[in-house]
Amino acid sequence: MKIPNILTLLRIVLIPVFVLIYYLPYAWGPMAAALVFALAAITDWFDGYLARKLDQTSPFGAFLDPVADKLMVATALVLLVDTYSNFWITVPAIIIIGREIVISALREWMAELGKRANIAVSYVGKLKTALQMLSIFIMLAAVPYTLFSWIGIGALYVASVLTLWSMYVYLKAAWPDLTDDI
Repeated sequence: MKIPNILTLLRIVLIPVFVLIYYLPYAWGPMAAALVFALAAITDWFDGYLARKLDQTSPFGAFLDPVADKLMVATALVLLVDTYSNFWITVPAIIIIGREIVISALREWMAELGKRANIAVSYVGKLKTALQMLSIFIMLAAVPYTLFSWIGIGALYVASVLTLWSMYVYLKAAWPDLTDDI
């Protein structure tokens, strides 16, 4: 088992830990959960860096890494929708989770065509991910509807715009293949 894959598996193992801590009946629970989320987010960056730096890329890692990311983000967004219990938090959560489903399906389909490289991860996608992680961390750590949480909510909305933009970029790149036989 290579180090990057161990870090990816750690990220998956941290998901139920993060949820459990978040719902502990203690005032420090959300902050502790936010720190676990931050640790998981750091492993996301670190496993990719190590895989490239140590030349330890693998098909297993290439499959599992995006799955771990999506599970972590979707889980955190569901917790936030539950906590904030508000239309204005639910909408960006739906946008982010929906985009992940669409792009995952698009990547799978393009891979079947042998054209997965046509929709490789873009700079906008990386920026979107970083802002999502930051906004989720802030919202998890903050008491809802305080100044600190509003900063997180603002960042979540910017991340949602970047989410739609990156989805547009990916769909535009794949559009000729999507519409080939319409």
